[in-house]
Amino acid sequence: MTKDPNESRDMNRDPITKAPGSHPVGVGVGGLGGAAAGAGIGALFGPIGMLVGGAVGTLAGASAGKSVAESIDPTGEHEYWRNEYSNRPYANPQYNYDDDYAPAYEYGNTVRAQYADRQWDDSLEQDIRSGWEKAKAKSRLTWEEAKDAARDAFDRSDRTYRTYSATDNYYRDQYKNAVYYKPEYDYDTDYRPAYRYGTQARSAHPGREWNDELESDLGNRWDNAKATSRMSWSEAKDAVRDAWHNVERALPGDFDRDGR
Repeated sequence: MTKDPNESRDMNRDPITKAPGSHPVGVGVGGLGGAAAGAGIGALFGPIGMLVGGAVGTLAGASAGKSVAESIDPTGEHEYWRNEYSNRPYANPQYNYDDDYAPAYEYGNTVRAQYADRQWDDSLEQDIRSGWEKAKAKSRLTWEEAKDAARDAFDRSDRTYRTYSATDNYYRDQYKNAVYYKPEYDYDTDYRPAYRYGTQARSAHPGREWNDELESDLGNRWDNAKATSRMSWSEAKDAVRDAWHNVERALPGDFDRDGR
């Protein structure tokens, strides 16, 4: 897959540094041609339920490339794992998210960025285990207790990177055909953050439908998610909705039941 040379100009911002990150997002029916568009993006993404929120180890091993560090949205990842970690088989109720598991997920993302050309295997684990003592901060987890969470984040980073890349490549060729397209806005600066926001939102809210309440919730967060986009929410929401529904059409049938 061709890497986007502008990959570093991403959407969501780190809550501390305010540096832009990135996270996929989706949307709907009135934009790029309904079911045909859904089929097209589904073919590009492959099993997008696995790409965006799949099980531990799913699709692991493919090299993410050096742009992976620029494809991970710290804010979105914190939100995802805060809601998801207790469902993981390795979660121990005597530990909590903020102090114990969050550093492990952060370490997994850091390792994925540092070792962009390697797979998770016994050799990599041996190389990184000693780094946990420096990365763990307040975490009470030993490496044996933390490693599954770290690998979970490592694998998800791969899926996130490939999902963003597929989203970007697809909409770059299609956005000017959308009924909501405005020529005063361009793809990289304005529309790409909206499509990514919709892609991520659909994977982050598997039990919800696009309705007025969801649209309001996403609109309230648009200013934090828009990064370089010059569009107001009223201008961006149709692109976000377009991506949301295209992801919805590409998801496996059981996605809303187990989030995978």
